[in-house]
Amino acid sequence: MTKKTFNVKGMHCKSCEMLIKDVLSEVDGVKKVDVSLINNTVTVDFDDKKENAIIKSIEGEGYHVRK
Repeated sequence: MTKKTFNVKGMHCKSCEMLIKDVLSEVDGVKKVDVSLINNTVTVDFDDKKENAIIKSIEGEGYHVRK
């Protein structure tokens, strides 16, 4: 299990938080998602080797993950 915090650009409201949380909850191997609009971060507990799927899911919704 891996826990990582991603910096996400483009979130501007509570709906953005909920959308990202919902999308990531659908990714196979994701166990927990915490989204912070105030900090522009997404913290995810996930199975190893799922990082690319997480990034693609966030960016697929129009946000940018800063690496």
